Amino acid sequence: MKMIDLILKKKLGQAHTSQEIDWLIDHYQNGSIPDYQMSAWMMAVCFQGMTDDETIHLTRAMLNTGTRLDLAHHYAHTVDKHSTGGVGDTTSLIVGPIVAAAGCTLTKMSGRGLGHTGGTLDKLESIPGFRIELTNVEFQQQIAQIGLAIIGQTSALAPVDKKIYALRDVTATVQSIPLIASSIMSKKLAAGADVIALDIKVGNGAFMKTLEDGRQLAHMMVKIGTEFKRHIIVFLTDMNFPLGNAIGNSLEVIEAISILKGGESPRLKELCFELSAQMIWASGLTPTLSEAQDLVLEKVESGEAFEKFRQMVKAQGGDVAYLSNVDLFAKAPRVYQIVASKSGYITNLDALKIGQLAMYLGAGRASKKDDIDYSAGVKLCKHIGDYVETGEVLAELYTSLDLHQDTLDTMFKAALTISSEAFASPDLILAVIDPNRSL
Repeated sequence: MKMIDLILKKKLGQAHTSQEIDWLIDHYQNGSIPDYQMSAWMMAVCFQGMTDDETIHLTRAMLNTGTRLDLAHHYAHTVDKHSTGGVGDTTSLIVGPIVAAAGCTLTKMSGRGLGHTGGTLDKLESIPGFRIELTNVEFQQQIAQIGLAIIGQTSALAPVDKKIYALRDVTATVQSIPLIASSIMSKKLAAGADVIALDIKVGNGAFMKTLEDGRQLAHMMVKIGTEFKRHIIVFLTDMNFPLGNAIGNSLEVIEAISILKGGESPRLKELCFELSAQMIWASGLTPTLSEAQDLVLEKVESGEAFEKFRQMVKAQGGDVAYLSNVDLFAKAPRVYQIVASKSGYITNLDALKIGQLAMYLGAGRASKKDDIDYSAGVKLCKHIGDYVETGEVLAELYTSLDLHQDTLDTMFKAALTISSEAFASPDLILAVIDPNRSL
């Protein structure tokens, strides 16, 4: 078998056999296929796609390059979640503690932010001392003791995915449904949870720009999960507007702490609570969804969800004093305010442009080697659908950089539309797909 023949076959839109896919992944992992040939093959996939069977075979081949955790054999009610990335998306820091407090076991491998989308690991590392890398012994002890761990991708689980994703990132081959699905699902299957919740973002601030694309990805994720006998729940959620009021690493951690303590951030709270309830219900902890929703409220109101977050942070070396007193987080030396130039209703707040603004302030990275400023970011004082008066503060921008107010005004207001007409905030949760249950 020769790599050039597989490139040509996919270039012509032909389907690979499972043996060809196994050979491809095995030889790329051992270094006998160079990056430039793998890049050519992935670009052909981007143009020609893959069949469902091919994508399932690709997922299996990537999964088989590493070890698998057998959590379900040792723990009851094992759950995992993944978001395809967005702006102000702090769901993992909220959902994880809620479902663990309810009695689920959640282990999650997360990633770093790139470009305008934030990364869970960067957010957690804004807590001084927090470690994203645990030894296997530490990892197993933490799961047994508190039922919650959020870590970076290990070299043992689906290791070839890490190598392939790094290549996709620099070859403009990230946005391909077969490559996205096989990448996410190989890691999720390796992590060993029975229930996997997937939050597929749709809109201008997401990788999936249309609902149709989101549904195609959801279909593929469910099909892979079913093949491997996992219970897959897919949320399709709006990412035309920022999810939370905070965009930036420590700012998002502070907002997550607030919600875990009973605070408000309507869109973010709505999604986190519904995701948590669906995961709890699917895990078998409650017989009905409504009972799971009640349990979510109970665990937040009682303080148990926040306590679970504190336990995780402590177990992974983070300074828990920052959770009790968020004023300890590093403060950006410069704060710029954006004020409304006219009165009216906010009818648009472009997620992509807001995310790019946060990146400009220092909260994101253009490449994986870039440093980020944990204190930088955007705090929205008004959100989609709100009425504002002329001169009212719309947002506060935090940065260590000496920037021009006019430039920041222009960048923020390019994302903003204010209208005299009242505006009803659109639905956040566009669809919930769960083939195992009638919703």
